[in-house]
Amino acid sequence: MPTRRTILMGGSALVLAAASPLRAQTAPPVPILFVHGNGDHAALWMTTLWRFETNGWPRDRLHALNFTDPLSRADDAVPLAGRSGTADQLRELAAEVEALCARTGAARIALVASSRGGNAVRNYVVEAGGAARVSHAVLCGTPNRGVFNWEASPGSEFNGRGPFLTMLNRRDSDVVPGTAFLTLRSDGNDKFAQPDGRLIGRPGVATGITAEGPALRGAANLALGQLDHREVAFHPRAFREIHRFIADREPSTLAVALEQNIRLSGLVTGNVGGVPSNRPLAGAVVEVYRVDPATGERRGEALLKRTTASDGLWGEVVAGPADALEFVLAVAGHPVTHTYRSPFPRSSQVVHLRPARPLPEADRAAGAVVQMTRPRGYFGIPRDVVLFDGKEPGDVTKGVATDATTTVRLPAAEIGRTVVGLFNEERIAARAWSAAENRVAIAELTW
Repeated sequence: MPTRRTILMGGSALVLAAASPLRAQTAPPVPILFVHGNGDHAALWMTTLWRFETNGWPRDRLHALNFTDPLSRADDAVPLAGRSGTADQLRELAAEVEALCARTGAARIALVASSRGGNAVRNYVVEAGGAARVSHAVLCGTPNRGVFNWEASPGSEFNGRGPFLTMLNRRDSDVVPGTAFLTLRSDGNDKFAQPDGRLIGRPGVATGITAEGPALRGAANLALGQLDHREVAFHPRAFREIHRFIADREPSTLAVALEQNIRLSGLVTGNVGGVPSNRPLAGAVVEVYRVDPATGERRGEALLKRTTASDGLWGEVVAGPADALEFVLAVAGHPVTHTYRSPFPRSSQVVHLRPARPLPEADRAAGAVVQMTRPRGYFGIPRDVVLFDGKEPGDVTKGVATDATTTVRLPAAEIGRTVVGLFNEERIAARAWSAAENRVAIAELTW
């Protein structure tokens, strides 16, 4: 059985840089399929895809899937509109594996999964015979023993004593011969691997789960210090371990090599019954602008203005590696969403867009609503430097990293001014738009 290694680390800052010449490959590297977590989509793997490309992986041998309905059901056995069960995710994952093998000509591929995505990977590899197709399986922050182990919510996919996890965990070993397994977890900073139920709505109730809940018997299991639930998949420290495991060598660099002509595209997706969906959305109007990185003010006319067809595709747009961008998304039934992004260092086909949820009454009464969101991790205070509009956010929970969004509400007299979000070394300037006009601004962090 592999020896468990614990790796402790402090915070680190990402520096974008041009990479040194890439290592020559004697044979095409194994294709990798990236599997997102609960409620998420393929775009969360963007930075990981860039790092693999920088380290010599051809773009056509890297693929991140979108589960159609990414959010789990309350009871895995009871169908619920807009949500998926474990059988749904198994079916979609198996189809994606076969499609990637067919497209690349590879007999076997590697799977890398975040959080709930690891449930689908285990189900496919161990229970459905997928080991014949999968050389490596990396599970990042997957709640392999459950998020909780108690009598409440007996049918939940995340209940350690529920039918699904009881099935997966019934053997003496959690892995099967022929597929190498690695798990990456936090050393106590994962909101879904806590001994107390406070972070999942039941303070003072023992969850029956420890920080070692994501580990698997028979796998290589690594603890990545104070990285949070999402960072154990998307942080450069996690990338290093994923690359080492699949390539059997250190990556040449953890930085992302710059491209001069950045081509961006992706999907517009909406929601079903108020929950996130990865179903393509037709009739959405997308505009893209270059903006001043210091103020968020637009620089010139739109780079793109397009209404999506049935495939939901909005692109492509061409930009430079120094261009800060504003994406404007208008979808019926939602606020017009102005999303501000720091410059993209490389091209991407997974710049997926979702409209903001309808504004609650309290936000409609404000002059402007501006949010800062971090899709690939949480805000850890005091671990991270987090400043929004010049202040440390009061709506971010201190201690275990829990929150990925913070909100500023401004009076009507301040509509149009610049609001700056700072997370460690990433800075985004957004403009405050009128909530009365049903508009919301989002500073979306990349790193």
